[in-house]
Amino acid sequence: MIRLNCFFQAADAAKYKDALRAAVALTEKSRNHAGCIAYDVFQSATRSDVFMICETWKDQASLDLHSATPEFKKHVEEMQACGQLKLERLEF
Repeated sequence: MIRLNCFFQAADAAKYKDALRAAVALTEKSRNHAGCIAYDVFQSATRSDVFMICETWKDQASLDLHSATPEFKKHVEEMQACGQLKLERLEF
């Protein structure tokens, strides 16, 4: 299994809301992708400019298919336009 923790930090408050909308839209679509075990968005309780997308995939092939979808590309671009993304990858 592959776990990705994608941390987002907004450039400003308005951009946070836009990025969060994109993250939620991506989450809703991604949960239906083949090989998706879990996919969710978590807002920070201590920082109003930070959220995290936590996703778990069956294998690399499933993750590759997900990353190639139009909705992934669209929503990741929207988030990148609003702030910074940092990715952590764990395999088990």
